[in-house]
Amino acid sequence: LFCTAASHILPKERQVLMTTLRPVSESDAAFWFSLDTHTTPQSFRRKVDGRLGFLICENGVPVGLLHYCPLWDHLPFLNLICLLPPYQRKGIGKKAMELWEREMKTLGYAMTLTSTQVDEDAQFFYRRLQYRDCGILVLNDCPLSQPAELFLCKTL
Repeated sequence: LFCTAASHILPKERQVLMTTLRPVSESDAAFWFSLDTHTTPQSFRRKVDGRLGFLICENGVPVGLLHYCPLWDHLPFLNLICLLPPYQRKGIGKKAMELWEREMKTLGYAMTLTSTQVDEDAQFFYRRLQYRDCGILVLNDCPLSQPAELFLCKTL
C-alpha cells in the first residue's frame, strides 16, 4: 500500500493542510494533461501502469503532480514536479518531494536524481532540499537545442 502524507501549516492562513501523494490513475488524465503538456497518451499510460506518476493532493484535492523514471534500473530520476499556481511557494512542493524521497528510500533506492535548465529557478528549490550539482548536459546545434541542463542528486 502506497500511503504517504505530511501535514504542515501555511503561515498566512494558519490552516493545517495535509499533503499526500497518490499514484495517478486513468481517471486523472484530464487533470494530468492540464499541467503536463509534454506527456503523450502512451507515456501517461506507462506512468499509470508503472506507478511512476503521482498526484500531489492537499486535503484530498489534486493540486499538482510529479513523475519519475528509473535510470539504469536503479536510480530514480525525477522528470517533473508541477503545482497549480495558487499552491506554489507554500511549502507543498517541499512536502511532496519529502514524501517522494521517503517512498524511493522505502523501495530500496540509495539516491535520487533530477535536472533543470540552468536558466530556470528550480535549481534553487532543489538546492534548498539538499540536492547538489552533479553534472551538466549541453545540447547545441541539434534538434533538442536548449540552454544547458543541470543535473542534481541527493543521497537518501
